[in-house]
Parts: sequence; structure tokens; C-alpha cells
Amino acid sequence: MDIKQMQQLMAQAQERAQEMQSRMAQVVVEASVGGGAVSAKMNGQKQLLSVTIEQTAMEGGDREMLQDLIVAAVNECGRKVDATLQSSLGSMLGGLNIPGLT
Repeated sequence: MDIKQMQQLMAQAQERAQEMQSRMAQVVVEASVGGGAVSAKMNGQKQLLSVTIEQTAMEGGDREMLQDLIVAAVNECGRKVDATLQSSLGSMLGGLNIPGLT
């Protein structure tokens, strides 16, 4: 691989990285736990957008359980963002002809 090919490859990679960042900024994932008692929404940049707590989740008065449900919902959103990112990254790299990676 000569220097010109390497520069072209780097330019392609940079263009695709910018494209992926743009796509991920538009991604919104949602996770619900506890039979729908707690839901969370997160964007592709792992910024928490909202948390919804159903009234029934608060009726039991178990604050620790409610806290655990919130943590679980937020963590599940993070896993969904990671899965989306991994899927997007795989398809992005699939179009690049990088020796040893394709």
C-alpha cells in the first residue's frame, strides 16, 4: 500500500466516522424494566433523555427497589446504544478495504 492509497483510506475512514456520529446523534433507545414500572430513554451519545416511573412503582414504598429499577433501565439503554453503535461500526468498516480487517 503506497502513501496515496493510505491517504485515501484515511479520508474514507474520517468521512464514515463523521457520518456515524451524525447517525448516532439521531438514535434514541428506550428500555423498560419491572414490567413497565420504570422506563428510560437515551440518545446515541449516551445522554439520558428521560425517566418515566409509573405510579404503581411508588405505591409499595420500597425506595431501594425503585432505585434499582431506575439503574437497570438506564443500564439497559446503555447496552442498547452500544449494540447499535457496534452494528453501525460493523457496517461502516465493511465498506472499507483495510488489509487484515476485511
